[in-house]
Amino acid sequence: MPELPEVETTRRGLLPHVVGQRVAHVRLRRPDLRWPIPREVEELLPERRIDAIRRRAKYLLLDTDAGSALLHLGMSGSLRVLPEDTPVRAHDHVDIALESGRVLRFNDPRRFGCLLWQAPGEVHPLLAGLGPEPLSDAFDGAAFNGDYLFDLSRGRKAPVKTFLMDQSVVVGVGNIYAAEALFTAGISPLRAAGKVSRDRYAALAEAVKAILGHAIARGGTTLRDFISPDGAPGYFEQELLAYGRGGQPCPRCGRALKQASIGQRATVWCGFCQR
Repeated sequence: MPELPEVETTRRGLLPHVVGQRVAHVRLRRPDLRWPIPREVEELLPERRIDAIRRRAKYLLLDTDAGSALLHLGMSGSLRVLPEDTPVRAHDHVDIALESGRVLRFNDPRRFGCLLWQAPGEVHPLLAGLGPEPLSDAFDGAAFNGDYLFDLSRGRKAPVKTFLMDQSVVVGVGNIYAAEALFTAGISPLRAAGKVSRDRYAALAEAVKAILGHAIARGGTTLRDFISPDGAPGYFEQELLAYGRGGQPCPRCGRALKQASIGQRATVWCGFCQR
């Protein structure tokens, strides 16, 4: 599934082509994706100017004065800006046509993505209860730092990796980046969240920030189904230190990296460097 850097890469790629454009019309080639597409998308979005593209966790919001189209890429979705006469491919489910003559096209082979609607002044139920953004201005403040993680983790027996991936704790830290951040911070993913010290959580918060920021700068992680808006893959995968490298030498100590399943997700770590 595209993680936060992939979604942020998509947002930044779409920004110059979409913001400030007025929607000419919306074409739905099917009535639903993961969930039914609400009628507001067809009724309220046309004729409206897109004032901003925001990201909240792994969701993208196209803001207009009538409300916001809420999109999630799911397992295999992609958004691309194309000339409107570009031939339609299989799984091209939605076109948001712009006055520029281009179209924002949503392709989703597995249909685990979504296109929903958020009314002005409201927070969609899917966004309610989410934790702080790791790369927001609040990241370096009290909203997400070592103290925040330490205080929230007290008494928790679940593995720290599971805790870090909990979207009510902090959004957008998926399996790949949780593994990389824990490796960088030297924390075993198996350690109980409540047994990690304040100082080590401070190191983990900094690792999350640095790794996500670097991944965004490098274009995200190349996943099998992920395509950035310009069609180019990401490059961060070439630099992964732990994820997907079970059995290979640890980049630090040379010992074989361990691999197990935590919360039904593949987990790789160094039994010597991560404690």
